[in-house]
Amino acid sequence: MISGQSVLTPGNRGGPRHPQVTVIRDYQACIPFTRILAEGDIVLLLTPVVTPHEQNGSDPFEPFGRALATRHPWIRHVPYTARNGITNTHVAFIKRAKAVIFVISSPPNSKQLSQVEIAEVSQTVGDEKPHIVVACGNVQDFGLTEASFPTIIQSGSSPIDLHEVVAILFGECTGAGTSGVKVQELIMAPKHWPPEEWDGLDVTPVYNLWNHCLPDQFHLEKFPLQNLLQRDGYAMHFVVRLPETREIIGFCATYTTFVDKAGERLIGSLAMIIVKSPYRRRGIGRSLYEHALRQLKRIRGVDRLRLGSTYPRLLSGIPAHSPSEEWFQRRGWPIDRLSPGRGQYICDWLLKIEDWPNGGFSTVPSGLVFRQATFDDFQSVSDFIEKETARKDYTGWYDQYMNLAHDGRLNDIILGLDRSRIIAAALVYTPHDGSPLALDLPWARTIGPDVGGVTCICIADDNGAMTSSKDTIMIRLLDACIAVLREHGMQRVYLDAIKGGDEGFQSMGFQKWAKYSEIWRQI
Repeated sequence: MISGQSVLTPGNRGGPRHPQVTVIRDYQACIPFTRILAEGDIVLLLTPVVTPHEQNGSDPFEPFGRALATRHPWIRHVPYTARNGITNTHVAFIKRAKAVIFVISSPPNSKQLSQVEIAEVSQTVGDEKPHIVVACGNVQDFGLTEASFPTIIQSGSSPIDLHEVVAILFGECTGAGTSGVKVQELIMAPKHWPPEEWDGLDVTPVYNLWNHCLPDQFHLEKFPLQNLLQRDGYAMHFVVRLPETREIIGFCATYTTFVDKAGERLIGSLAMIIVKSPYRRRGIGRSLYEHALRQLKRIRGVDRLRLGSTYPRLLSGIPAHSPSEEWFQRRGWPIDRLSPGRGQYICDWLLKIEDWPNGGFSTVPSGLVFRQATFDDFQSVSDFIEKETARKDYTGWYDQYMNLAHDGRLNDIILGLDRSRIIAAALVYTPHDGSPLALDLPWARTIGPDVGGVTCICIADDNGAMTSSKDTIMIRLLDACIAVLREHGMQRVYLDAIKGGDEGFQSMGFQKWAKYSEIWRQI
């Protein structure tokens, strides 16, 4: 070879060679990494040891590791050998990692353990962790088309190819086509999967699927999940099963809830669609979605559809900035955040009671009183909530207030009065006092046994008869709620589905626990 001249190869004739990288499949939906990684999350890079005579004594994958680290500093690069496979050292790194990138560079060899087999061991050790196989060569030659790896990227082994892999992993590009591989032959094409109505007899498979699919923050124990799902007359859930084994690989939860006191209009909630990660992008979610919508639209009185649920509460909406937003947008749900129902943010908040000053942040203005409701307040509470929830379109709230009142739990209703006229109300509950609210709203008790909840905060619109601002009323109402929860031994307070006011809540010591996009539409 003459120094200073380039070598013309089939991929580089007369010009610079372009990287040849393709995402063969990503059933885990882990690409780009920005979907799954947070600051400090460890990513383990496992690469094969290449013999010195092949690479002049240098590690050909070291630049790959450095390129990854420029995007995410918490990369741990650990080589493996065909002779030793996955050792105890590898196991320790895998257990600590948030995700694993496993590089395969050579096809199977009958004389030693294949890299594909080593990758399978790595995936097994990692259990449900995102596991990305990068094949530096033809996936068919490596025998990867028959393997069960949920995420496979095909690449060359040159630095330019591996830098392209890094760009794809972090969402900077989508990758080019590969030569010699028909990607459509490697990916199972989406199809229709016939959903079945879930009988609810055995919650275990759905419980396992729930905790497999959702972030740790939203994991539930079996009994609370069962209680949320089994609501006779108001719930209708569907599953997709593998035909061969009858394993549940997809689940969809739906509810219907009365909109207001009249009891004639219903809101249909598409509360949750989850699909086991190895089976995603095969049409299962779409099959469940389309079937559930058809069933909800058939119910007499349903005039609105919602993503997420009101009561019982699974999630208030779609977790903000999740890939699900784009999925629903493609199916006609407008998400521009400009008006109600179109993706405006709502948040759940958490407060340590010790951070809340006794007496709140302001003195009580003259004429205002905040207290627990009594039986004598029943009709006034009913009239106030009926009027204000209808005006503000707070669907399902009226029933929550009336359920407590009819159960004799009027002292769980906290009122704000301006010269004896109700101008504000909220509901409080603790995890284990038998309140129906604690059964409908699971997240306070999921966070901890010392967490009490405040929900359905309703403040009258400003008008000439009110002598104080809504901010002042909110602070005093929260103070009254927190005082009641403190008396019940609670140390933290959880607020759910709050619209706006982020700066105000943060200034009072609240920390944001979850953020959702509120999405609904009329039908």
